[in-house]
Amino acid sequence: MQGKSISKTGDSLEKGKVRLGIVVSHFNVEMTSQMVSEAVRLAKLKGANVAHILEVPGAFEIPFAADRLLSRKDVDAVATIGAVIKGDTKHDEAITCAICSKLLEISISRKKPIGLGIIGPGATYAKAKARTKEYARRSVEAALWMARLGV
Repeated sequence: MQGKSISKTGDSLEKGKVRLGIVVSHFNVEMTSQMVSEAVRLAKLKGANVAHILEVPGAFEIPFAADRLLSRKDVDAVATIGAVIKGDTKHDEAITCAICSKLLEISISRKKPIGLGIIGPGATYAKAKARTKEYARRSVEAALWMARLGV
């Protein structure tokens, strides 16, 4: 099988114009607003076109919105943004497990990549706050990298 050669440094992210959708959770908006700003900044820096930004009520709604965006012809990939904070129960574990499973299923069925930028499970408020830019960057970089592979 002959494929595109890519470097481990992410040089392939600099090639090609990807039309990126971003889905951001409104819940924990003090973090997710910073995350979406960082995602947009990085996408533009990497030469991607931010085609759509959809804000949804919470992280649980991210898969539905990602699926709708990936059904569009003007979206090549989606970056997801959210923060699921640990509370007194295992709700954060249940939510993030369900979200991740569904996002992978959607990506495979739509044959378009989804970058995962959802903080959690097990993240305290302080840890989540400290990880906002890192997770936003990871989500965008993964979505762009996979879109540009063209596989």
